Amino acid sequence: VHLADREHADDPKFRKFRRQLFHTSLYTILESLKPGMTTPEVVRYADGHYRRTVYGLGPYIADYPEQALLACIVQGWCPRCDAHRDDLDGEGIQRSHSVTDPLLDALSLRVLWDEYGIVGDLLVGYVLYEGGCMRLTCSKPFTVAFPRADIHEMLSPDLLHQVIKGTFKDHLVAWVEEYLVLTHGKAQAAIILADIDRRIAAVPHFPGLRRFPEVRGFKQWTGDDSKALMKVYIPAIKGYVPPQMVQALSAFLEFCYLVRRDTITTRTMAQIEDALARFHRHRVIFEEVGVRLDGFSLPRQHSLKHYPKLIQMFGAPNGLCSSITESKHIKAVKEPYRRSNRFEALGQMLLTNQRLDKLAAARVDFTARGMLRGSYHPMPAIPEEDIWAGLGFDRPHNGDIEEMAEQQAALDEDDDGGPVDEDVIGKVVLAKRKSRGYPRDCYELAAHIEVPSLPELVRRFLYVQQHDGPVELGENIDLALCPPAPRQISVFPSAVAYFYAPSDVCGVRGMRKERIRSVPSWRGGPARRDCVFILDDDTQPGFLGLLAARVLLLFSFKDIDGVEYSCALVSWFLPTSDHPCEETGMWIVEPQVDEFGHQTVSVVHLDCILRAAHLIGVAGKDPIPTRLKHTDSLDAFTAFYVNKYADHHAHEIAF
Repeated sequence: VHLADREHADDPKFRKFRRQLFHTSLYTILESLKPGMTTPEVVRYADGHYRRTVYGLGPYIADYPEQALLACIVQGWCPRCDAHRDDLDGEGIQRSHSVTDPLLDALSLRVLWDEYGIVGDLLVGYVLYEGGCMRLTCSKPFTVAFPRADIHEMLSPDLLHQVIKGTFKDHLVAWVEEYLVLTHGKAQAAIILADIDRRIAAVPHFPGLRRFPEVRGFKQWTGDDSKALMKVYIPAIKGYVPPQMVQALSAFLEFCYLVRRDTITTRTMAQIEDALARFHRHRVIFEEVGVRLDGFSLPRQHSLKHYPKLIQMFGAPNGLCSSITESKHIKAVKEPYRRSNRFEALGQMLLTNQRLDKLAAARVDFTARGMLRGSYHPMPAIPEEDIWAGLGFDRPHNGDIEEMAEQQAALDEDDDGGPVDEDVIGKVVLAKRKSRGYPRDCYELAAHIEVPSLPELVRRFLYVQQHDGPVELGENIDLALCPPAPRQISVFPSAVAYFYAPSDVCGVRGMRKERIRSVPSWRGGPARRDCVFILDDDTQPGFLGLLAARVLLLFSFKDIDGVEYSCALVSWFLPTSDHPCEETGMWIVEPQVDEFGHQTVSVVHLDCILRAAHLIGVAGKDPIPTRLKHTDSLDAFTAFYVNKYADHHAHEIAF
């Protein structure tokens, strides 16, 4: 297709031509599927039964500009309902072909454009191609040519562009900055924003959480940057903006995390509607302070109103949005282009994709035939020297082999976690490699880590384990009745938690793993002592049934009967209230201390640990020290938010 010169790029006729070409192209691409939408086909289903089946067009994922193009509506209007652009959250009925067609016949183009937001004059033109031309005759959305297809019903939710990049980054974050400038002036607002940046940079480590170590503005960020900012933004602005503004952001994040869940029940749907109502109620603060004098008739924010209905139609989105197609753009376009010679690369790229498709299809076929399961006959044993000789190397000495194993174990330790395909309910296991430089004797280890009470804590722990009682039993029992301290203790740098988290990026069975670390030096820097959720009362919902703790040591030992215990030495955090913070929606905890002001520590079994927890310091209205590092954050603050927005599983358990 010939591209227009820059002087004609915004010409109304050319824009209509592009719109017409877009719809005609979609129709041409999907036309070959049309017979399957009218003539039943006998298909074998997963239950083994055969059924006569007709097909239809499914949901269409697109950001707002493309949705407006697809629905043939004017920018600023809703592609799903006919609410007026000046009051999108007001009353409106569902758009459909059956509603639009009579309007096209009865009203003028000006009335359609101004009163209904309908583009009614798609241009009929021609597209030249080698050997002839093709006439563009479609004057309505391409779906009118397919049975049971209505583009207004097919448009699906787009979490990335409507919710994360649209409402959060482009609206709420920008409005907070505008409020600070209006209230404090440009110079003072810059100082406050710099402190907000420092608060974000001071957030402690957490597996899978992107950090912002450098001071950065909130412009030209990727979708992943915006997702990471959402997780730590509320604690950073708390104290600098009005409480109602924090409540608006909290309600919005609640909505985001609820619609992202893997399974949405009737109860979840009620929570979604409640969160959306609270967001609409609290966002008026931006209008009251002079940031949004034009109101909130914004298409991306208005789209949130349709999410409950869309979830009922299409199911839980669970991360399904345009970010998936954007990631596939790398595989389908960028990587094939890099493999080409850059000269007339399109044909080479198509050939590369064709070959990759054939290889993928061959793998599926070979797997179905059992050809990739390996030989049914055992391979003959090959001497190890012959293996190394075949590789062109001499067999390494035993010390070299051990060093290679250590290096591989170190690489495994550097993995923070991710999806796994194990079929387990949940577990926490110690790392495969032990830590070096720690004494094996319990009393010497206590002196080394500067916790003199370690032998006593281990003995009380053993008493609780052997008598199957609560932790409080070991705290109150006479030490003389407790078993002796173990002779040898092994210390580990980390533990791996496996848990069921289908709402996050996970394996095929919904499982995910993350590494919990407790080391005196992390990557050549200061110590890293991660926090964890510990099961306390499984009859209580959410964080009421959990405790937050910081892992000071991960170790294992055997008692006198040879029973091995995997344990953690932890310091405790206690909630400051019996309910979450009303503004942020997050629980606030503070370190538990004894009568001398020392943090309370205990030894717990790894089976008590659920997974890692993320605590963010409560800064309040005071700026944090300029040189405060994220590695010192857990020691610098006196109170912490339990960050339920660290990931979607945390949101499901720490409410």
